[in-house]
Amino acid sequence: MNIEIQDVSVSRKTLVITLDKSEVEAVHQSVVAEIAKAASLPGFRPGKAPAAVVAKRYAKEIEGEFKSKVVNKAYSDGLEQSKLEVFSVVDVKEGVIEAGISAAVTFTVDIRPEFKSPEFKGLETEVKPVDVTDAEVDAAIEAMRAERADFKVVERASAKGDYVKLSYEGKIGEQAVAELVPDRAIFGKAPQTWEEVEGNEGLLPGLGQQIGGLSTGAKKDVTIAFPAEFHVTELAGKEAVYAIEVLEVREKVLPALDEAFLKGAQVESVDALKTRTREHLKYRKEMDNRAAQRQQVTEKLAAAVNFELPQSLIESETQSILRRFMEENMRRGVPAETFEQNKEALVADAQKAAARNAKVQLILARIAAEEKIELKDADYDRFIRMEAMRSGQAPEKLVKELGKDRERVRSMQQQLLLDKALDFVVSQATVVTAPAQA
Repeated sequence: MNIEIQDVSVSRKTLVITLDKSEVEAVHQSVVAEIAKAASLPGFRPGKAPAAVVAKRYAKEIEGEFKSKVVNKAYSDGLEQSKLEVFSVVDVKEGVIEAGISAAVTFTVDIRPEFKSPEFKGLETEVKPVDVTDAEVDAAIEAMRAERADFKVVERASAKGDYVKLSYEGKIGEQAVAELVPDRAIFGKAPQTWEEVEGNEGLLPGLGQQIGGLSTGAKKDVTIAFPAEFHVTELAGKEAVYAIEVLEVREKVLPALDEAFLKGAQVESVDALKTRTREHLKYRKEMDNRAAQRQQVTEKLAAAVNFELPQSLIESETQSILRRFMEENMRRGVPAETFEQNKEALVADAQKAAARNAKVQLILARIAAEEKIELKDADYDRFIRMEAMRSGQAPEKLVKELGKDRERVRSMQQQLLLDKALDFVVSQATVVTAPAQA
């Protein structure tokens, strides 16, 4: 065997591995012998047919298996001799592979970069106080009451916090908005919709700020200024005038903290509700601190060392980021055309994030190996429970699905190991509590 290594870049190599004709012939003979053992041909006992007869009868099957084994042998022998630590195989060119002659196979591979693990013990992380104030408890209980609010029809002018049922129809100049965006008719007109007075942004930006002081039956023209980055590109940066008519005004009435409310909240008293709410808020703050520590640690790890990243890892991570971004925005109703219009900037941002993510993954993988961090049954069990809850599947069904998808299992194992390594690094960090904000 002969091996030639060419540098494509610091992290990418081309390996031309040549097996001499005796090695190739040995592979061919072993494949023929292997198939002959199971061959059943007329006139011969099973497994006793001459090799030449088997080679002729099963030529197609032998050729495929033979080429595959030559490629596999070239790769495994080449790695053993070159001592390269391959991260991924980018491309394979087989060349001519025939029995009785030498065979050259060209592999393009990304190699795992060489770097010294950064010092991670004692990294400083800052967290916020987790003490919960009475005001925070009261605000959380008010939010619970708001979720259970009743909305009663009122015969008065609308005020902040009320919900107004209205119809609208818009124009930009003399052209109807519905004509500008025929595939998004909801932005042109609607026979009825609900809007909170001075509430958070609704479908039409700023509409909620212009419907206070209106009673049922009132009509009004309102001007809506669509921001330059508005996701409906035909409306972005433009002003439209909408003729609205108020159909109904409802007041949000919060429920009393009475026996019925407490029963629905599954507590026996207001004090018990406050205690549980305080515990929940404290837990959320602790989880927020944990997430903040993980973010701070990854940023410090990434800044501590520099090395060239495998391009294949950056590419796969970029695609993952873009896929998640598109799925999330499509769930929010952002049209696919918006991605195309901003594709260049989106890809550039994704590549930048991918490079950072890839770097952190490699560092954490190195720490996991050096610290002998391994996955236990409890890690898999916890993942199954969490994933089953997230997807709404029974754990048993999820386990069966994973058993059929080796690539998904491999990806899961890698992510679990990296998460465990990150948790280990966080556990070694020093913690500074920021002053409480007034």
